[in-house]
Amino acid sequence: MNPSSFYFIVIVIAGLVLWRRTRAMYRPIKGNGIRLLLPILFLSLPSIPIILNPKVHLAVWEWVCALIFGLLLSIPLMWTTNYELRSDQHIYAVRNKSFIISFLIVFIIRFLLRDYLKWLGPETEAALFLVVALGYILPWRIISFIKFRQLYKSRMQDNENINF
Repeated sequence: MNPSSFYFIVIVIAGLVLWRRTRAMYRPIKGNGIRLLLPILFLSLPSIPIILNPKVHLAVWEWVCALIFGLLLSIPLMWTTNYELRSDQHIYAVRNKSFIISFLIVFIIRFLLRDYLKWLGPETEAALFLVVALGYILPWRIISFIKFRQLYKSRMQDNENINF
């Protein structure tokens, strides 16, 4: 794959993710929040064969460092993802420009590291970056789900109190 076409594809994907997240801020979150956990499933299942690939040669400490790095990248995403109950009694993601900035910084860091770690080989590099991605997507989505559920439960309790 031509390097310029790779960069174009990555930029388009990042743009689509940002577009989707900013559009979601204007729509209520449907259901009980389970949809917030779906990206974990969509990322985890295809990652297993890549991470367990016999051509991947990493020491345990390298796996741990990748996971810790991913956890560190999740912190700004967790801080900037919040939900609010609006007057129509629906839960929305809070409009937050800090989230967009955090996402772009995480994206740029991963992009720069990819160029720096080319010497690893494609299989090892893919596995390492999947561990980093799992390291920030899993805690971010789980914390987002917990934040949503707290608001969801308080909304349900308020509705019960109104009905009495």
